[in-house]
Amino acid sequence: MGQKRWHTKLLELKHELETLSSDAQDAQKAVELDQTRVGRLSRMDALQGQAMNKAIAARRQQKLLSIEAALSRLDDDEFGYCVKCGNEIPLKRLELDPTAATCAHCNG
Repeated sequence: MGQKRWHTKLLELKHELETLSSDAQDAQKAVELDQTRVGRLSRMDALQGQAMNKAIAARRQQKLLSIEAALSRLDDDEFGYCVKCGNEIPLKRLELDPTAATCAHCNG
């Protein structure tokens, strides 16, 4: 797979995550604590949902950072090589996760 194709794939992933992140902004807002409007169990469910949405947002942010790092490695002609040992990362691994920065040996 050529560098241009990897670049396009990484930008598509980035755009998809940014779209999901902007769509999920409302799910992370503060939970209404007025007991006259919301029952205790409903409020607990809302708090749990909010916590899960924050965790998902944190994972998305981490993935966005991984995409940026992969794009940087592409620009530096280091994409596809393990950042720890320098060996080539197998194509199948990159196809599964184009943000992979390490080979399976160093990741393990």
